[in-house]
Amino acid sequence: MKTIASTDHQLHFPKGELSGGEFVRPYECPERWDYIVKALAEGGFSAPLAPDELDMSAVRQIHSGDYLHFLNTAWDQWEAEGFNGEALPTVIPARRMQQREPSHIDGRLGYFAMAIETAITSGTYAAAKSSAACAQTAARLLGPADSSAFALCRPPGHHAGIDLYGGYCFLNNAAIAAQTLLDQGASKIAILDVDFHHGNGTQDIFYERNDVLFVSLHGDPQHAFPHFLGYADEVGKGIGEGYNINYPMLPGTPYSIWGDALTDALDQVNRYLPDAVIISLGVDTFEEDPISFFKLTSEDFTRYGQAISALDLPTLFVMEGGYAVEEIGINTRNVLSGFLNK
Repeated sequence: MKTIASTDHQLHFPKGELSGGEFVRPYECPERWDYIVKALAEGGFSAPLAPDELDMSAVRQIHSGDYLHFLNTAWDQWEAEGFNGEALPTVIPARRMQQREPSHIDGRLGYFAMAIETAITSGTYAAAKSSAACAQTAARLLGPADSSAFALCRPPGHHAGIDLYGGYCFLNNAAIAAQTLLDQGASKIAILDVDFHHGNGTQDIFYERNDVLFVSLHGDPQHAFPHFLGYADEVGKGIGEGYNINYPMLPGTPYSIWGDALTDALDQVNRYLPDAVIISLGVDTFEEDPISFFKLTSEDFTRYGQAISALDLPTLFVMEGGYAVEEIGINTRNVLSGFLNK
């Protein structure tokens, strides 16, 4: 299994986020990447390869043009206003307010944001494009010679929707990888999201499509971010009806329950008969993760890697969340090792 990764992830390093009423160091930090690279090396995985340049044609099919223009211009406009800090939204259009993009950067940030913890810095868009390039390059590896690949994406992507960012995400890496595979001739792709948090952005992107099955195991939105998507009755719309499947689970969920949901999710993927499966790999289901409430142990990650392997499909792992920093490398490696039966 080849790993695709880029040191350009370091270009995105906000100094703070709002959490629990305090301004704290972001949980989504550069050393997450370092711990994963170190753990993979210790586990005998080959050194990461650099991504190819991002092909924006797939990106433009996933994200709206006005949103991409916003990402490309937000920092310059922020600086032009004379602001010294990092770009954070201060107002978001709520119920019965105009859903109209303002001209001022304060308004533009709020218009495109789905959460206010995620800062934009001078290097954010470059890092996000590099992250998406990792997913796209890894997707293009899948074939007779490589039946699996790992995209070590940072920043993550599954909260980024058609025209919104938040939850540390700016471009939806898994969705871009799926579109890339479809553009290369695949007819159907399944995305299985095992991150603790619901992949609201991926659901948003594919909710009215039937060429991508989206299946997500996550914390019940009554109790967990992103709160406003991820319920079991969200099943898709139009031709997409039946191709969106959510498994929300309660605080304290152990592997015995989570694993049963995974078994059913894998059955759903099997019935769909996709050409490939993309795993949105968040390891924040770990029992000691600081912003999650599931109770998976490090050994459980090996178990579910083995379960995914039984699909016997071309498989792309795309890195999402995981914030128990010292364990993120071990748990990521365990999933991949379990998948490979190493």
